[in-house]
Parts: sequence; structure tokens; C-alpha cells
Amino acid sequence: MSMFERIRNSWALVKASAAVLRSDKELVIFPIISTIALLAVSAAFFIPLNSIGFFEEAQDPGFFEIAVVFVFYFVQYSVMIFANSALVGAALIRLRGGDPTLGDGFGIAKSHIGPILGYAAIAATVGMVLKFLSQAGESEGNPLALIGGLVSSLVGMAWSLATFLAVPVLVTEDVGPVEAIKRSSRLLKKTWGEQVVGGFSIGLIFGLLAIATVILGAFAFVFFVDMMPAAAIGIVVFLVLALLGIALISSTLGGIYSAAVYDYAVSGNAGEFFREDLIKNAFKAKGRI
Repeated sequence: MSMFERIRNSWALVKASAAVLRSDKELVIFPIISTIALLAVSAAFFIPLNSIGFFEEAQDPGFFEIAVVFVFYFVQYSVMIFANSALVGAALIRLRGGDPTLGDGFGIAKSHIGPILGYAAIAATVGMVLKFLSQAGESEGNPLALIGGLVSSLVGMAWSLATFLAVPVLVTEDVGPVEAIKRSSRLLKKTWGEQVVGGFSIGLIFGLLAIATVILGAFAFVFFVDMMPAAAIGIVVFLVLALLGIALISSTLGGIYSAAVYDYAVSGNAGEFFREDLIKNAFKAKGRI
């Protein structure tokens, strides 16, 4: 698949996911609630994390430091996965012809709280491993620094691929977190192979949109900062809100897309909003060009 084909397919994915969001605008509330909760978690953990040097250069952590970081990661992932489970559960109802409410989404997530917390514990462990490997990759004078950074990137990529459909599996199938990860890996490998092409397209497109927004905002700020300081401050506020909006919409569309991919993987039907060929072309099958 050429670069132009991938870009064209990416826009098609965004439009199809956006069609679902337009039909159920309250789906964006799930990421909003998740963001607010994550900010609260970060604020609550700021002092203990700062006291153990979490924000400083890499150090050799002791048991207490590792425990504090693990609890922080576990709470963060619990919030993110719970909210994402609610979003995916509601999106699946919409894709299957229903009309979900916020209560439906959170009810689905709540009914699977055990597996969600188990998955959060696994994700927190992986997150800690990746952090320590990344820190090793940033350490100056360490001969294994480059290897640590490379391993961190490879493990992170493999984890993202393996868990691409883990949340949809958790909210629809009566399985535990380990089996959900295994099932996610099997679904991807069975249907499209291991090389995701379109799965990250939405993030790429909105990343470029965010960059363009920052550039335009910077030019506007420089233009008004001397002549109209109040307008410059307004531009900064608008820029922050615009970037937050971009992130929230991107997150919502990503959850909708993962729900559609899962639905197609298990039933062969991606719903009325997605063409089957669009979902198929979003992934590069193993052994194919």
C-alpha cells in the first residue's frame, strides 16, 4: 500500500468513525470524564512522586519507590481502561443498531470491573518496565543505554499490537485479562496479520492537526503579543482548548474504531457506518504486499 493510499484510507477511517460520533455525540463524554479523573489522580500523586524523584533523572529505585510508581500507574490505567471500556461498550451498542446512553456504557464497564482491574495491573507492570527501560536508554555513560531505549520501543510496539482489541474483548466476552490479551492477539493475527496499517491512522491525522494548530496559534500569538496583549492571552487559552478538543475527539474516534474492528473480527460485520473493505484495508495481512 503506497503512502498516498494510506493517507486516503486514513481520512476514510476518520469520516466513518466521525459518522458514528455524529450519531451519538455523547460518546465524547467518556474521554472527558477520563481526562478529568486522570488530572485528579496526577494531582493526588504529585507530592509522593516528587518525593521519590520520579520527575528527576534516572536513579536506582528501591522497593518503596517501585511500589509508589506501581500504585500510581495502576490507578491511572484503571481509570483509563474503565472509561475506555465504557466508550467501547456504548460504541458497540451503536454499531449493532442500538441507541446507548452514558449509563449503558458505564454499566457495561462496571459489570466487568474485575477483569478491568486485572488488566490495569498488567498494563501498570508493563508501563513500569517500559519506563525503566526508557530511563536506561537516556542514561549518559551507560554502555547499555542504546539497547535499553531500543528494547523499550520494541516492547511498547509489541504491547500496543497485542492489546489492540483487548478492551472490546473484555467488555463482550466472559474472560479474564490474560485471556483477553491472548484473544486480542489471535484475532489480529487470524484476520489481518500482525502489521497494523490503519489502526493508528486516526492518531496520526489528529497529531498533524495538532501540529498545524500549534503553528497557527504561535504565529497569531507573535502577531498580537505587542499590539494587543489581551488578544494574545486569548489566543493561548483558545490554543489550549483546541488541543484538548483535538485530543478528546481523537481518543473517542479511536475507541469507536477499535469497537468496529472487533465487531468485524468476530462477526464479519462492521456495522452500517463502516465498509467491510475499509476495515480490511486498515490492516496489512501477514505475507501480503
